[in-house]
Amino acid sequence: MGKNVYVGNLPASMGEAELKELFEQKGAVDSVTVIRDNDTGRSRGFAFVDMSTEEDARKAIEALNAYSVEGRNLTVNEARPKTDRRRGYAGGGRGGPRRHSDRGRGGYHSRD
Repeated sequence: MGKNVYVGNLPASMGEAELKELFEQKGAVDSVTVIRDNDTGRSRGFAFVDMSTEEDARKAIEALNAYSVEGRNLTVNEARPKTDRRRGYAGGGRGGPRRHSDRGRGGYHSRD
């Protein structure tokens, strides 16, 4: 188990300081990062807490998973490494741009 903990279903009002205070009740916290929207700066509802030891991370996960904060049950588990979300092929697909095979069906040409 790693020391990095994922926290989901956060209330919008919960910031880094409040989250750190909550997790410090279970062990030493190295850092807290609430993920925010780039445009608005508002919380996206999840965060990452880096605990000092794996034992502290385990204790926090066990104690705080499903813990209620402002009527919301937190989701707390081991953070997984970020995966590459790109697809292995180039564009198109459902909802993608029309291809030349659509010509003659009103796609690119008018019916003058």
